[in-house]
Amino acid sequence: MAADQPSPALKEIFNAERLKHIATEMSAVYPEFNAKTFLKLANDGLADLSIMQRMARVSECLHAVLPLGYEESLDVLRALAPRLNSGFVSISLPHYVATYGAHAFEPSMEALKYFTTFGSAEFAIRYFLRSDLKRSLAVMHDWSLDENDHVRRLASEGSRPRLPWSFRLEQIQADPTLAAAILDNLKADSSLYVRKSVANHLNDITKDHPEWVLDVIEGWSLENKHTAWIAKHALRSLIKQGNQRALAIIGASGKPEVEIIDVQVEPAVIALGEKITLSFTVKSTVPDSQRLVIDYAIDYVKANGSTSAKVFKLKALTLAGKASESIFRGQHIKELTTRKHYAGKHAVYILVNGERLASTQFEILG
Repeated sequence: MAADQPSPALKEIFNAERLKHIATEMSAVYPEFNAKTFLKLANDGLADLSIMQRMARVSECLHAVLPLGYEESLDVLRALAPRLNSGFVSISLPHYVATYGAHAFEPSMEALKYFTTFGSAEFAIRYFLRSDLKRSLAVMHDWSLDENDHVRRLASEGSRPRLPWSFRLEQIQADPTLAAAILDNLKADSSLYVRKSVANHLNDITKDHPEWVLDVIEGWSLENKHTAWIAKHALRSLIKQGNQRALAIIGASGKPEVEIIDVQVEPAVIALGEKITLSFTVKSTVPDSQRLVIDYAIDYVKANGSTSAKVFKLKALTLAGKASESIFRGQHIKELTTRKHYAGKHAVYILVNGERLASTQFEILG
């Protein structure tokens, strides 16, 4: 698993009651199913397993008790899929395919296409991409033209170079052109579910090949509202960094002619778990209107006393000449799986079109 671990509470998606549900539904579609043995194996040491380990445990235990060949087992699991009462739980079925279906490429691809409509096969398809990139991408290219939005999304999400909770696809990370045709097919997709995936895929690529992503998006027609949405969200990391090409694409290039006044964080001193409210006013200093992207950054104190900045999106707006706009944003300062907080003074910066224009601070008590 990647460093981005889910919340421990999420693992209870696969609790003892859910395992009973799986066993009951399996028995309904395959009466010979040994539910007792399945539950004994699946529950063994369950409390110590993470959510992804529990997901894998389900597919492993299904395999252990199904006395059938691979393709016969797929038929049973196909019947099971629509009976499961959780989309995330259904991810155990694509995992079965990834674990036991490498020898049967075409049946496995068909199974992943089917199973993804009940949850997602985004993790499972990556094993096939890692072992047979060219053939898997060819299938996924066809998926990107499918009428089902779950299947189209799988084409993009499964080929993301840096998919959270999974291993990186190093070949695509090194050469984003490998999956470029998939993204091109989806750049104006009517489904928000798909568009979010395309934007996330492109945002992944900006971590390694920002200029490539900018070249691609600059070649798109942003008159299509769906394409424009993808472009904005795909460039979010570059926009937070103040990349001028990215800002220009969304119409917010150039030096901001504004001043930031009345910057406050309240309360100025908090205990961990409490909420702060950031407020300030953006005031135009010129007679012409401006397109502005406004963000804020917090310099989080680290364990060794140094700081690390995290940028948060606020809003994009068109500010009329000599006009002002007041902005408020609340944020809970609490422990996250991806961030641990430490006592100390935390600087807060206001960024407009990527430029730091004002700052304040708050303190977390020890």
